[in-house]
Amino acid sequence: MEILNEHITNLLTHLPSAVTLVAVTKTRPVSVLQQAYDAGLRDFGENRVQEMIQKQEVLPADIRWHQIGHLQTNKVKYIAPFVHLIHSIDSLKLLEETDRQARKNNRVIDCLLQVYIATEESKFGFEPDELLALLGSGAAMSLPGIRVRGLMGMASFSDDQALVRREFSGLKQLFDQVKSQFHQALPDFNILSMGMSGDYQLAIEEGSTMVRIGTALFGER
Repeated sequence: MEILNEHITNLLTHLPSAVTLVAVTKTRPVSVLQQAYDAGLRDFGENRVQEMIQKQEVLPADIRWHQIGHLQTNKVKYIAPFVHLIHSIDSLKLLEETDRQARKNNRVIDCLLQVYIATEESKFGFEPDELLALLGSGAAMSLPGIRVRGLMGMASFSDDQALVRREFSGLKQLFDQVKSQFHQALPDFNILSMGMSGDYQLAIEEGSTMVRIGTALFGER
């Protein structure tokens, strides 16, 4: 507990005040999440829907749950009643299903549009041109159950810091372009989620407002 408290305090102390820390809690037991909660964290990120549901049912109600992993359309209904922010919207189909499930639950669900910025084919997301076309069509802004809050991207898993920095810089430029071009239609567009345990400092330097950190908090699995 003392070590976890120390890691959390250290991270929060060194993060700029404008940057939100999302604790990546996938595969971590409920007891560890409770310790993180007791240490002051409220934003928890999960990759898998079933795991999020199981933890949400037994942990404090004021936790803000973030869906950060790839999300299938048939799983949206399970998290729609409570999810705080979906980081991984990567298709119009998923956006439309999120809208449908949000309206079923009398909610507006905050979402980020995931952009493909890495060199690995295993990553998901819109290509920048696809994203701009989607926003230009107005389809993303015409859904009453969702609110587009910003963009998310995952950089290449690489030791080449210059490459990672370029990927983050490119996403920040796209974020600024979208914010400028669609500011009237997207008044709440203010979140840029990029950066994880191995690269969050670079991400912050390039303009990230939200970082997703697991290993640097909880240690290796």
